[in-house]
Amino acid sequence: MPSEHRPGVLLVEDSPSNAMVYQSYLQSDYSVRVAQTGAEALEQLAQHDFDVVITDVRLPDMSGLSILDKLQTEMPTLPVIVITAHGSMDMVVDAMQRGASDFISKPFDKARLAVTLGNILKKQKLEETVQQYEKVYKRDQFHRMIGASLPMQNVYRIIESAGKSNASVFITGESGTGKELCSEALHAESPRADAPFIALNCAAIPRDLIESEIFGHVKGAFTGASAARDGAALRASGGTLFLDEIGEMPLDLQSKLLRLIQSGTFTPVGSSKELKVDIRFICATNRDPLREVQEGRFREDLYYRLHVIPVHMPALRERNSDIMLIAESLLKHYASDERKEFQGFNSNVANFFMQYDWPGNVRELSNVVRNVVVLNEGNMIDMSMLPDLLQSQRSTRGRAGVFDTHSPSVEKAMSRAIGAMGQVGPSEESGSGNQKILPLWIEEKRIIETAIERCDGNVPRAAAFLEISASTIYRKKQQWENAQID
Repeated sequence: MPSEHRPGVLLVEDSPSNAMVYQSYLQSDYSVRVAQTGAEALEQLAQHDFDVVITDVRLPDMSGLSILDKLQTEMPTLPVIVITAHGSMDMVVDAMQRGASDFISKPFDKARLAVTLGNILKKQKLEETVQQYEKVYKRDQFHRMIGASLPMQNVYRIIESAGKSNASVFITGESGTGKELCSEALHAESPRADAPFIALNCAAIPRDLIESEIFGHVKGAFTGASAARDGAALRASGGTLFLDEIGEMPLDLQSKLLRLIQSGTFTPVGSSKELKVDIRFICATNRDPLREVQEGRFREDLYYRLHVIPVHMPALRERNSDIMLIAESLLKHYASDERKEFQGFNSNVANFFMQYDWPGNVRELSNVVRNVVVLNEGNMIDMSMLPDLLQSQRSTRGRAGVFDTHSPSVEKAMSRAIGAMGQVGPSEESGSGNQKILPLWIEEKRIIETAIERCDGNVPRAAAFLEISASTIYRKKQQWENAQID
């Protein structure tokens, strides 16, 4: 490999013989500089750029961990591999907590060092690619939707692409996930942005009035119709009609809606005159639309007319990293609205918000924040200010151990795994819980992958929390990859 394309490695090793051996391991693929003391290493770091630092713990003038601490302060993105012949679990955990990328015990062979360096450089390249991508594409907010997580980035991209089209959009998601905000963004991204956006909640309108609400009526069409009234279809002409909770629409009205979508024409209630409109349709439901079709509550032909571009709004628990981003935005808005001085959430509240499942999604989070702002005074929100419902949830969801603050998802995965493995019996499913028992390696794989995800891809840090060595994780990952290839 040409030297100008080889990654730079600084090897800090006070033993000349060991330094020579390690240099021979690396020199074919890396550009290596050697330092025998901490002071010499710091001098080299000031004069040259390196991709990785490999340092012994015991040096003549300082500890390799001191070099690690300095690099974490001054060059936090530079990976550091710690090596020592006097390793212990305490030292491994200490090094990982200080920010080491990996820890290798002496003696080690060329293959072990090559795997470690290769994994670190691959991760570094991937992180650089992700950072470049995020600079261009990642957004914390899109129209009125807030969220920087990957699921929300995907939603934003679909909206941008679908917005330019006249194709119907079918939005699914649990109650409170922001389906109406999604529909507003679709309208705002479309060429119809300056035209009317009419939203109609099919679940909030009595069955005997919903036809009139959509298609309008003429004077005297029914009892109480003292004047003619334009329906949502006519008012939305040239723009967008959003039908929320469309699964609540009666079957007989679904056939009339299908005709409107197919032909662009409709007849107001009590009239014989046919009207023509130009409408872009967006609909939403918190149900499974295919199941509604299969069970006869939703017309199949209407489903396929509307389900041209599907958009799924993720539940708040599926985009955990967005919780505090949304909470802080809501707090700023409500504090201003109520003329309060709240500035943020203390760490206990933030940890609890991240661990809570939020069954009501963003709507529930919004209600909680507003409740706190209205009923309390102060600068910071603490646990005592949360509504009684959340306080009771907290008492029943108490967590202990290192995962309390570092990796709640890992603890959940471990709890599920322990629960599944605890249901011992001759059959695959237990009689009471009817819960499937998965093979141990699948549960182990899920726990490890979740730990790595919660540690932002830092394998050694995940290993430290799981109380195993990073090499164990690398070995298992290799086994899983080989199994997939086979």
